[in-house]
Parts: sequence; structure tokens; C-alpha cells
Amino acid sequence: MSSIGTGYDLAASTFSPDGRIFQVEYAQKAVDNAGTMIAIRGKNGVVMVADKVVSSKLYSDNANPRMFNVNDNVGVGVTGNYPDGFSLKNYSYGEAMKWLKDYREPMPIKNIANSVAEYVHIHTLGISRPFGAGAFFASWSKQGGGHLYLVEPSGLNYEYKAWAVGKHRQAAKAEIEKLKIDELDVQQLVKEAARIIIAVRDENKDKNIQIEMGWVGEHTDGKYETVPDDVVTAAEEWAAAKLDEDDMED
Repeated sequence: MSSIGTGYDLAASTFSPDGRIFQVEYAQKAVDNAGTMIAIRGKNGVVMVADKVVSSKLYSDNANPRMFNVNDNVGVGVTGNYPDGFSLKNYSYGEAMKWLKDYREPMPIKNIANSVAEYVHIHTLGISRPFGAGAFFASWSKQGGGHLYLVEPSGLNYEYKAWAVGKHRQAAKAEIEKLKIDELDVQQLVKEAARIIIAVRDENKDKNIQIEMGWVGEHTDGKYETVPDDVVTAAEEWAAAKLDEDDMED
């Protein structure tokens, strides 16, 4: 069958003759063509890293953040169309607030991810266009260890040890698979994540790029935080030196 919509892409509620929903595929393309984002769960925490395009030098620092808190213990990293991702962040925050009001305890990450996934899926049923964004959710606790979920534009929701989305996702996944992530602590993950992000960039096309990171783990006592700028800068410097060293060895 043709890969072109040919009239079957006018509504998210319409299936093509071969069972495809083109509007959902278009939404997924918005994520696939966005800046690379990776998330890795190590032995004592989870790190999320976004390669963020800064489209103007006139923006203030961190004008369009990709990393947010859902509550004190759960962080979210959004990718794809930025307003869509920001809307998903707001929805997850609202759900967490309602849960806290009703049950007097923080909303578990699995419930947050499932709630957002259901909300995203509703937008594939024809009431409006699908969200052109995806969302990573990360948490860590002494009792349950680290958790990492990804909600996709289709409404799919899986838990991962590590994953990558965006335009260089395949190369990033290949690099992640080389790591023994279960043996790496959060500080090592930050360095390796920065190395992977820099390594998979297209030097000819990827301009005005800024790395943004979020982490949660034993060192933050289970509280999700944005990684400080000095730690990110140090990780980038280590990554650049490591890549130069590897090039010399080759």
C-alpha cells in the first residue's frame, strides 16, 4: 500500500485500508525529527538528557526548558513539538496535584505515566489532532529503585532501562547498549550521557545546541532536580576530551 495518506489522513479517527492512522504517524514524526533526548537508569538513579536547539541568541538562559518536576519525586522530560510537550507537562502536574489532594501522598510514577498515556490516546480517537510530543518520566526511591517510563504520541507507555528519541535516536541507542548501565552511578551516567549526545550530533547540521539534564537518585534523596549548569559543563568537557582521545586511538 502507498505510504501517502491520500485522503485517509484527514482525521485521527480514520484508518487507512492497511490499518494505519496517518495522523498518529505524523505526530510520531514530530518526535522523531526533534532534538535527541536520552534517558538512562543506573544503579542508584536516573538521568535524562536533551539536546536542545537554541534558535536565537536573544533568548534568555533556559528560555524553553525540556525538563520539569511533576512533583517532588517525579521528573518529566518532553520532546517533539514544544507547546504540545508543555501541555503534557501541565496535565501530568495537574493529575499529581489531584492525587495528592485525594490521597494525601505523592502520586506514584506508574500512575502518572498511565494517566498521561490515556490522555494522549484520547487525542488519537478523533476529537482533535494527536499530540506531536513524547514524555519521559523518571523517579527513584530506596524501596523501589529507579523507574523510567516513556509515553509516545500514540498513547503507548512502556517502562525502560534506557531509551532514546529524536533524530539521532538509533545511533544513541547503539551507544547506550555498549554501556553496563546497571553498574554506573549517577555521576558516571551524566558523563556518559553527555558523551553520547555529543557523539551522535551531525556537526554540519546541528548548530546552536545546548545540553539540558535532569536527575533523580540516591544522591538527591529521591527528589527530582535539574542538573546544575557547572555539572553539565564539566560533563561536556569530559565528553569532548574522551571523544578526542578515542579519535586519536583510532
